[in-house]
Amino acid sequence: MDTSDSGTEQQHRAPAPAEPPRKGWRRWAMDTRPLRRPAYRRLWSSTIVTAVGSQLTAVAVPKQIYDITGSSAWVGYASLAGLLPLVVFALWGGAIADAVDRRTLLLITNSGIAVTSLLFWVQAVTGLESVGVLMVLLAAQQAFFGLNSPARSASVARLVPAGELAAANALGSTVTQTGLVAGPLLAGALIPVVGLPELYLLDAVALCVTVWAVYRLPALPPLAGSAARRAGLREIAAGFRYIARHKVLLLSFLADVVAMVLGMPRALFPQLAAETYASYGEGLALGLLFAAIPVGAVAGGLFSGTFSRARRHGLMVIGAVVVWGVAITGFGLSTSLWLAVAFLVLAGVADMVSMVFRGAILLSAATDEMRGRMQGVFTVVVAGGPRLADVLHGTAGSAAGPQAAVAGGGLLVVAVMLTLAAAVPALRRHRV
Repeated sequence: MDTSDSGTEQQHRAPAPAEPPRKGWRRWAMDTRPLRRPAYRRLWSSTIVTAVGSQLTAVAVPKQIYDITGSSAWVGYASLAGLLPLVVFALWGGAIADAVDRRTLLLITNSGIAVTSLLFWVQAVTGLESVGVLMVLLAAQQAFFGLNSPARSASVARLVPAGELAAANALGSTVTQTGLVAGPLLAGALIPVVGLPELYLLDAVALCVTVWAVYRLPALPPLAGSAARRAGLREIAAGFRYIARHKVLLLSFLADVVAMVLGMPRALFPQLAAETYASYGEGLALGLLFAAIPVGAVAGGLFSGTFSRARRHGLMVIGAVVVWGVAITGFGLSTSLWLAVAFLVLAGVADMVSMVFRGAILLSAATDEMRGRMQGVFTVVVAGGPRLADVLHGTAGSAAGPQAAVAGGGLLVVAVMLTLAAAVPALRRHRV
């Protein structure tokens, strides 16, 4: 596939100024070139606020459900209640993002998420204590997120030049991963001080900041020459046909499926903490295991200058997935908690590299009129893969033991990824 932009699309991209190579420590630090562009800077700044704020609600909802029911099963049911609308509306939202002004869609959906957060606060402060209401609000919130995410991701390619897409993805992914670490810690510190209702209110206020930042973005309508289209099942199906025809896109999705479904062992963390690493203290071990991958991802983002300028994006994805598989295998074979955490941190770094370049491939190898739908599928894959992995690893861990299941999954990641790369050369040959 010719991945060059059309003349029309190039006119809508910010120019890439020539710059001297970075020297000294700056070669290794995060590549911040995209932040020189005011529009991208506004979008990224809003992500900083919501990355932490959204985690306050993500902690508060299961905590409130458990407080009401005393049952972890209901917490699991709530997670499933949010998954279906996320999948459906992410696919539909991708089609909508290709048919309308993406800035307008972001304004509507961010406002919708803010309203649901405000309704979470209302039900909590009034003492309603209804699991049904909580699950309905969670489903609505995830539906708005599904509509929002494809438009947000697809907009990046209109705000920065092609050569800075990897750096822009690294900046966004680093903020998101930092939120996964800082948000729950902040929620845990605030709950005893201010209570659950105020967590919802803080998230709603943070989302107001996001709406203001999005309001200040330039208009992002479909490019001139794009055919007017609807956003229905036919357009969603056209997106899947587009993926099937373009092997580099198909393999970028398969790479994430391979890594996450076969190699994400989080369902086995509680068992490993209770059995393999019990001598270190079960609570300490569990906390370290859950935190290690996000910490590694943040570290990878902070030092993204080491890889963000690479042009062989396909090879970077293949290498990152292989390193992820090797690291997960090492984790599965480790009997020392600290060695296990080190392998998980390495896996987190590899996951960041993979995220950066898979995202860049989706933005550079797809035309603008298809980017929304590509990001919709990307959202579904990212959300669904780890949940499938929970089922697969949980079953395998019960049958063969947790360490064998983890190590076996890591080896499968390496074998399947190398087989795909050898059988279909499109991904390893892809470059910006």
